[in-house]
Amino acid sequence: MIDIHSHIIPQADDGSKSIEETFNILKEAQDAGYTDIILTSHFIEDHYELNKTDRQAWALALNEGIKKKDININLYPGAEIFVSQTMCENIKNGTICTLNNSRYVLFELPMNTKTVYLNEIIFELISMDLVPIIAHPERYAFVQKDPNILIDYIEMGVLFQSNIASITGYYGNEAKKTVKKLLQSNMIHFFGSDNHRQNTIYANMNNIIEELKKVITKQEFKLLTEINPRKIINNEEIATEQPIRIKENFSKFFRRN
Repeated sequence: MIDIHSHIIPQADDGSKSIEETFNILKEAQDAGYTDIILTSHFIEDHYELNKTDRQAWALALNEGIKKKDININLYPGAEIFVSQTMCENIKNGTICTLNNSRYVLFELPMNTKTVYLNEIIFELISMDLVPIIAHPERYAFVQKDPNILIDYIEMGVLFQSNIASITGYYGNEAKKTVKKLLQSNMIHFFGSDNHRQNTIYANMNNIIEELKKVITKQEFKLLTEINPRKIINNEEIATEQPIRIKENFSKFFRRN
């Protein structure tokens, strides 16, 4: 598997607190079946502002360090950007890192309020020949209220990354119900762990995968954890399926074979 969303760089944000914890987390990731991880520590203006150069240096250093720990995972630079009106400018001037320096940009939104300038940001990213990826839509209140709102964004060219543990209720029951709807309606294009600390997501991956088997097929799982994430790393184009509009009565969703 390939993880496009992680918080493993030590003391860069609210993720790993030490280099020792970073190595422990990466050992858990290897045991869970991950071969490649993009290091997407938060970029939040005036809060977490690790720059592009330092992110690349951390990726290089950690790649060297884990070889000595017999951990066989490839690490790549990236960022999870908190949406702001200066976000695109910070990408242009090289302050913020895209995913492995590709066309793909991972960013998150406020959990409980809609971003009034979101369309403007999306249009500007696309005009820069970048591909917007919005993190964990199932966690946002406005998506939980109306999951079909993602269709308009997908048609604009936005891709969506779900947190893989949402299916277990890790982020609450509303996120769990919403991610099921999104997965079964072709509105999710990648899984990410969003792993922040040891003994959390990677350590529970067997249980997470068992829950996902109830909702998506093996082929869909591979698409979201291997095929599409690899295309980000290689900076290749990603084809998407037509999203399916969810009926207003959301009560019945059937397991796919």
